[in-house]
Amino acid sequence: CVRACCCQGSNRGESGASDDDLASDVLSHCSSASESASVLDEGTGELVDEQTAQEETEDKLKQCIDNLMDKSVKTRLAALESLRSAFSSRVLYDFLLERRLTITDCLERSLKKGGGEEQAAAATLCALLCVQLGGGTEGEEGFNTLRPILSYILTDSCANMLARQSCARALGMCCYVSASDDAEDLLKCMGHLESVFVGAYPLADGNLPSVKAGTPALHSAALQAWALLCTLCPASRINSIVSYHLPRLQACLESSEVNFRIAVGETIALLYELGRDIDQEFECEDCDALCESLKSLATDGNKHRAKNDRRKQRSIFREVLHYIENEDFSEEKIRFGVEVIYIDGWMRRRIYYAFKEVLESGVSHHLQFNPLLRDIFGLGAPLILDSSVKANKISRTERHLYNSAAFKARTKLRNKVRDKRADVM
Repeated sequence: CVRACCCQGSNRGESGASDDDLASDVLSHCSSASESASVLDEGTGELVDEQTAQEETEDKLKQCIDNLMDKSVKTRLAALESLRSAFSSRVLYDFLLERRLTITDCLERSLKKGGGEEQAAAATLCALLCVQLGGGTEGEEGFNTLRPILSYILTDSCANMLARQSCARALGMCCYVSASDDAEDLLKCMGHLESVFVGAYPLADGNLPSVKAGTPALHSAALQAWALLCTLCPASRINSIVSYHLPRLQACLESSEVNFRIAVGETIALLYELGRDIDQEFECEDCDALCESLKSLATDGNKHRAKNDRRKQRSIFREVLHYIENEDFSEEKIRFGVEVIYIDGWMRRRIYYAFKEVLESGVSHHLQFNPLLRDIFGLGAPLILDSSVKANKISRTERHLYNSAAFKARTKLRNKVRDKRADVM
């Protein structure tokens, strides 16, 4: 069996409103209802039964759900923030199962009638709800309800920019989780995301368009969500996607926005990986020019750019360049608890960071206990370890056995993603 490992991230979030104690109360109870047999009550110093703490947590969550329907915008925002923090830091499938319709209705209402801040918060919670419910029927039902309004806000040029960014991430994540077996839904979502980021593509004269402030961040969010969904595309679609988008993305490397350039570079590497999965000899038409552009960005010393931006850009584009020239990838090890996953390719990297963007510091907890993430990353059922096992490091023999199993899991995951829908369209 696979032994997996994560550095436990903080499970604490921030309160949605300074004068509303409900948010911090929920987080406090979420934190206290741990996997241990009991917890310490700070006020009295007495042990509190785990079940009691769990009941208190659920009572707070129920109040937050009720507050989603409050007339006060401030109350609704505080409730959305409290639920965001709880959903990201805990696995709440059983609790949410019987309340999913109510929560979905509330989120749909906030997306349709709320202001930009409320829409952005609601869209984030849509993604978290899908991650909590997983890829079964319940998650699909919620996605089918929320997809139309998420798509509408995303593509509405008059909508709030932050709300559109949040909807881009939510649409990508919800589709990845809940519609991965539905080719029609997959292509529709990709089409909506594509219609946004192609606004950054070069004009007929070859120049990049001028865009208003905030638009590059939207383009980045849409492009990254689209790239996530590309990992689910059947092989029959990959060639057309790569041939159309690669040359246009190459032109976008000249963008003045560093974060967008980085998103473009990572997407180019991901498309290259997809192309090589189909044809090991894959190479874009003007590979030399692409490599020259990447070399320039990997050694950029432009003093007009912030020092941190230059450092981040050089690091990313060195990796992209090495992959395209030599198929080298700097494997990344993600530890959580006594487990570990290996990020060994650009597809796997995009998948992991998409979940990290949604779950934030809670990604470690979900890798340990959320069946959806454990299935996606080939980790098997959650480990049940006693305190003596937790206190000790994995032996060299166990680590060797894990590495062998992890290799098989990674191969299985990639084959699953590439072949599952190969002949759907």
